[in-house]
Amino acid sequence: MKGIILSGGTGTRLHPLTKVTSKQLLPVYNKPMILYPLETLLKAGVRDILIIIAPDHAGDYKKLLGSGEEFGCRLTYKIQEKPEGLAQAFIIGQDFIGNDSVCMILGDNIFEDDFSSNIKDFISGGCIFVKKVSDPERFGVVQFDENRRAIKIVEKPKEHISDYAITGLYIFDNRVVEAARSVKPSARGELEITDLHLWYLQKGELAIENVYGEWIDAGTFESLYRAGELMRHKTIS
Repeated sequence: MKGIILSGGTGTRLHPLTKVTSKQLLPVYNKPMILYPLETLLKAGVRDILIIIAPDHAGDYKKLLGSGEEFGCRLTYKIQEKPEGLAQAFIIGQDFIGNDSVCMILGDNIFEDDFSSNIKDFISGGCIFVKKVSDPERFGVVQFDENRRAIKIVEKPKEHISDYAITGLYIFDNRVVEAARSVKPSARGELEITDLHLWYLQKGELAIENVYGEWIDAGTFESLYRAGELMRHKTIS
């Protein structure tokens, strides 16, 4: 299993903080944000990890993380010249993925859950993780039928269809590169990761698991503050 941490983008929602550094290098209590998703992968035994970064702060990532030896892993870096959607990560990382399966985590997502069994037991297809939230319009969401079978996946729906947001952790087999290459840009001009979920769902090969602990997408001032509070509590308790 290969790992990808997607840490590109400009982080405009966090200006002016992100005018001087990458969002994923901002502090969350006592660590740079990116160390939390890195620890999620390491805890699950993923040791070969690609970090996709924006060009402006590439040197800062390498200064912080180096080769990965300090963390017991091997880190590879690739530049995302222009952020064009989450699905683009699998095109950028196609040579890195090769014939392996891949677990991608977003660099601004912080989880309490341990996903070791999900990652280690993964065989094929796709697996995504959902959490019931109060602001589903910020995320891709899954609509279920009465038997909790997924019937619809929509990116940032304008009308409410579900409270179950798709979190920023995804596991796919290596066909995800083929799927990503088949995706057409959305009205937002992005390669939407929801199209990859639909690619697997339509084949009957998409597993959907619950996130039970805290999950924070630390891309806003409020969620960044909440992430710091959570990690402070966990550190001193």
